[in-house]
Amino acid sequence: MSDIVIKAENLGKSYTIGHQAERGRYLALRDVAMQNARELWHKTKDLLRGRPIVLGATQEEIWALKDVSFEIHRGEAVGIIGRNGAGKSTLLKVLGRITEPTAGRVTIKGRVASLLEVGTGFHPELTGRENIYLNGAIFGMTRSEIRRKFEEIVAFAEVERFLDTPVKRFSSGMYVRLAFAVAAHLEPEILVVDEVLAVGDAQFQKKCLGKMGAVSQEGRTVLFVSHNMAAVQQLCQQGMVLSAGALSYCGAIGDSIRNYMQDVKATVVGTELANRKDRKGSQWLKFTRVAICDGLGNELRQVMSGENLSIRLYYQARGEMRKASVNVAFNVRSSSGYLLLNLNSADSGQPLLDIFEHGYFQCDWLRFNLRSGVYDCTLFCSVNGEIADWMQSAFILNVEDGDYYRTGKLVDRAQGDVLVPCSWASQPGAK
Repeated sequence: MSDIVIKAENLGKSYTIGHQAERGRYLALRDVAMQNARELWHKTKDLLRGRPIVLGATQEEIWALKDVSFEIHRGEAVGIIGRNGAGKSTLLKVLGRITEPTAGRVTIKGRVASLLEVGTGFHPELTGRENIYLNGAIFGMTRSEIRRKFEEIVAFAEVERFLDTPVKRFSSGMYVRLAFAVAAHLEPEILVVDEVLAVGDAQFQKKCLGKMGAVSQEGRTVLFVSHNMAAVQQLCQQGMVLSAGALSYCGAIGDSIRNYMQDVKATVVGTELANRKDRKGSQWLKFTRVAICDGLGNELRQVMSGENLSIRLYYQARGEMRKASVNVAFNVRSSSGYLLLNLNSADSGQPLLDIFEHGYFQCDWLRFNLRSGVYDCTLFCSVNGEIADWMQSAFILNVEDGDYYRTGKLVDRAQGDVLVPCSWASQPGAK
C-alpha cells in the first residue's frame, strides 16, 4: 500500500448544462415575460442552494466521469488515452486538485505538478523570471530551492532572451516551453501532462518526452494524455483507456492501445458521422459524411493500393463564404495508433476555399500508396483561424494490396508499409 501514490475509488464528476427552449416563429409578450421570470426563479434557487448558475430554460446533468477506480504506483509512467469527450482532461483536473469530484474519492500521496493547458498557473502581467518563482512557491518550494533549479529551467525552456518580459507577450510555444520546464524541474512527486505539448515544435516535444522518461526513472510518477500513440508507447509502461467517462481498460500500454483502437473501429462503424457527439469546435461548419471514390466518382467500400482516389468530406454550414481562409485536413493512423501522414489544404497551397451551406471538400490522392490494413482517420476544419469541427477517428480506410507498379505482381509486404512511385535507369559513368 505504501507504494501506491494515487488511488481512485468510484470516482465521478458531473456537470449541469442548460438548453435553450425551442421557440416558434411567434411568441406573445406575456410568454416572453413568463419564460424570463421562470429562468430568473431557477437561477435564484440555484444561487441560494450554492449550485452553479446555468443558463437555459431546461437543464441536463452530464457525467464526464462515472464510477472510475484504479491504482497508480510510485515510479510508473501511465498513458491515459481515449477519444474526444471520453473524460481524460476531467480526470486530470480532478487528480490535479483543480476541480472536486462529484462522487467517490481520490487519495494522492505527494506533490502534484499539472500542465493541462497553455499558461496554467502563470500570471500574465508577471515576467518569466517572476512566474518561475511564483510557481515554485505554489509547489511549496523555498526561494533557495527554486534558485538552485533556476538556470536549469531557463536553459531547458530556451527563453533566456525573454526572461524579463511579461508572459502575456509570449507566444503559445514559449508559454508551453516555460510551463513544462517549471513543472518538470521543480521535482514534484507526480507530474501530470495533458496533450498541451502538441503546441511545441517536434524537437521540443522530443526533449519533453526525454525529460518525462527521466522523471519516471528517478522514481517519480508521470500521467500523460496524448493522441500520439507512438509517444505514449515510447514513454509509458501502463495505460488507462477511457470511454464515455468510464474506465474501459487498464493494463500494459500495448494492450491498452490495441483495446483503444478496437473501440475506435466499433465507434466509426456503428455511428453515423453527422450524429457523432465526440467532436470539438464551434460547429459553424460540421462534417456529415465521408465518401471514398475512385477516379470516376464511384463510391468504394474497399480501397486498393495503386488506385486514384478522391476523398470527399461532406459538410453543412450555417452560411456561405467565398474565398474563406479554410484549413481542412485529415490524418491517417495505423491500426496500432501510429500517425502515418496528415493531408491538409493549407500545406498543399490552397488556403482559400469556398464554403456553401451544403457541400463537400475533395482531396485527390493519386496512386494511393498505403499497404493492406485498416487505417484510422481524424477530420479537422478551421475557418478564419477558428476551429469549426474536429473529430478523432471519423472514418476508416479498408485497404487491400494492389498491383501498384503495374508489373502484374504484388510487392512483398516485407518490403515495407509504404509504396513510392519511382523509376530506374542505367547510365555510363566516369571511371
